[in-house]
Amino acid sequence: MSTLTTAPSALRRREIIAALRNGTVPRRGVEVLASGLDRYVSALDEELDHAAQGFGVIKAVRGDYGGGKTFFARWLEHRAMQRGFAVAEVQISETETPLHQMGTVYRRAMEALRTAEWEEGAFRNLVGRWFFSLEEEVLLNPEIARDDAKAVTAATGELLERRLARVGATQGAFAAALRECHRARVEGDHAVADGLLAWLMGQPNVGASVKRAAGIKGEIDHETAGAFLRGMLVLLSQSGRKGLLLVLDEAETIQRMRSDVRERSLNALRQLIDDIASNHYPGLYLLLTGTPPFFEGPQGIKRLPPLAQRLHEDFAGDPRFDNPRAAQVRLLPFDRARMMEVGRRVRDLYPAKDLPRMQRMVDDALLGALADKVTGALGGKVGVAPRLFLKKLVGSILDRVDAFEDFDPRLHADLTVATAEMSADEASAAGVVRDADALSAVEGLTLDDPAEPAS
Repeated sequence: MSTLTTAPSALRRREIIAALRNGTVPRRGVEVLASGLDRYVSALDEELDHAAQGFGVIKAVRGDYGGGKTFFARWLEHRAMQRGFAVAEVQISETETPLHQMGTVYRRAMEALRTAEWEEGAFRNLVGRWFFSLEEEVLLNPEIARDDAKAVTAATGELLERRLARVGATQGAFAAALRECHRARVEGDHAVADGLLAWLMGQPNVGASVKRAAGIKGEIDHETAGAFLRGMLVLLSQSGRKGLLLVLDEAETIQRMRSDVRERSLNALRQLIDDIASNHYPGLYLLLTGTPPFFEGPQGIKRLPPLAQRLHEDFAGDPRFDNPRAAQVRLLPFDRARMMEVGRRVRDLYPAKDLPRMQRMVDDALLGALADKVTGALGGKVGVAPRLFLKKLVGSILDRVDAFEDFDPRLHADLTVATAEMSADEASAAGVVRDADALSAVEGLTLDDPAEPAS
């Protein structure tokens, strides 16, 4: 019987299980499932501490599809929030979040911003807390009467300007919008205050009247996004945050973009990395995830040699001795032992009505049989199997053992792996689907019959 390292609430357990049932990485709670990541802990904690001291940090993580890159990112997000960081995860996409449009990347990051206190609405809450801390500091001045709203507002605005002096030198609109937002909040003009907060988050289509109130124009674009990100880092620091962990996930999608978009995206990434290295973003920890072809293939970072040089790491040696402090690290392939360990943790995490019965019915032998069956259906490639393994474990076995007293997974479990439930990357990596017409289900599997690798 495995033992969970933490005791998540019933609500958190259901949230984790629901994500696995849907074949996705849980947004929260991944720390209770983490396996094989101990080798990175010391280096990552050192890097978070370095960022907390006001420096920029760059980290690239490579791994095959299904190798746990998103899981790794969310595990690091958890560690960062526990150390006082804000975090934001942005999925790179040609249509929704193209990397060459940093204004859009900034907007997505502010929309996704999270802290240990706030899973939703963190940007607005942080600004509100910052305003409150400024007001409290102003009210310590005996020359300012607490009941003189105009004096308090004016003094707070002046203090705000001084605190954002570093940002105002290059992007005065950020400070101007915050100052007017504070005035509007004090005076109860919620339409202007909310509109300016939306504008500061990079939201488009903010009304002209709202922007006129602060003397600002236009929207946050590729050119101004960097200054606004610096402003946000200052605001985070002055609100008691250690820094910001920004995750740019699925960078490999850049390879599939049009050539002109790909080139601009790679150049934007190179510029961002250079700016972080030059400490233009103190307190920013950038985590970039991608597949090996993105780092080594002809359509990836090698198309821009300066970028490839900045992220280069030699992985020719024994992976056991990879340098965890390097700018680029690789995730070791998932193996059967790790799959079994995660399976045990999921079983013990499941909010079962009768946990002892669940553990008897879903023992190590059954978990091993399921691991072998799913791996066999995916051409014997263990590294591709974890997502489907966990999806099958929850949906086909744990749910039914919990719901039906007479359900015996050894007799009744349906472990058919259909191509329809595989992602394109899984099917391609496993060699299950070879053309558009090969969309039939893989041969049904039972726990009594040996699985045959896909041809």
